[in-house]
Amino acid sequence: MSDVASVSRALPKKTAVDFGKLFWLFKRSPLTLIGGVIVLLILLLTVFAPLLTPHAPDVVDLGSRLLAPSREHWFGTDQVGRDLFSRVLIGSRQSVMAGLVVVLIAGSIGSFIGCFSGVVGGLVDACIMRVMDIMLSIPSLVLTMALAAALGPSLVNAMLAIAIVRIPFYVRIARGQTLSIRHQDYMQASYTFGASRLHLIRWHVFRNVLPPLIVQASLDIGTAILMAATLGFIGLGAQQPTAEWGAMVANGRNYILDQWWYSTFPGSAIVVTSAAFNLFGDGLRDLLDPKSRGV
Repeated sequence: MSDVASVSRALPKKTAVDFGKLFWLFKRSPLTLIGGVIVLLILLLTVFAPLLTPHAPDVVDLGSRLLAPSREHWFGTDQVGRDLFSRVLIGSRQSVMAGLVVVLIAGSIGSFIGCFSGVVGGLVDACIMRVMDIMLSIPSLVLTMALAAALGPSLVNAMLAIAIVRIPFYVRIARGQTLSIRHQDYMQASYTFGASRLHLIRWHVFRNVLPPLIVQASLDIGTAILMAATLGFIGLGAQQPTAEWGAMVANGRNYILDQWWYSTFPGSAIVVTSAAFNLFGDGLRDLLDPKSRGV
């Protein structure tokens, strides 16, 4: 009984979430509130985009090509007469979902590899981290372009390439947090009583490394959206007639001097969305890291 009691005392205690304090911390950072509100609006627009489009985004109308913004076409039209406002709305589903899917894949795989590497240690840990160091030594954009070109131009392959490149960032964070708690009393007690490494990762390690991983994921969404737009701009991402912000900017660059709206509105959508996720991620980091918020 004394051994069981000592183990229970060693286990980390769950604390209740003080939502009032969280709201107060959010109020202290107006930029975080602004970023959160914009992110929420973007997610709502992404979900309900098909219901909000005033025109069919893929319908060609050569008689309405390259029209300036007006009451009928808020963002103007493109070179084949498609409504840009409708295409920007529908394009949010491609661009935002690309960012979310990339973070989900990279975060899930990278966090597991990092936790496993930190728990196992030894030669396995050394080999995993050397592979991650090699990947990090190559500029992210260059490696992403190389992988996307090797896989073939498509949005799915672009998301896969970006996710592969972002995995080492999660591995390093998860491994660092795992090493900091690997020798804690509750970890040693669980291992002594026969807990497997997978059990330690699932019940003890992952719960402790989750906050920094959430912050990294929230910041990575904006980065993934920018990288997906970059691949779309150079022709390695979404292909026509798919409405995707980066590809729309690329199509409009030939008309930028006379038809400024073609590239401006999808480009502005990329900037606003990326900035909103970055602001929200910075605020989330302040909330989850007591040192950064000074409490």
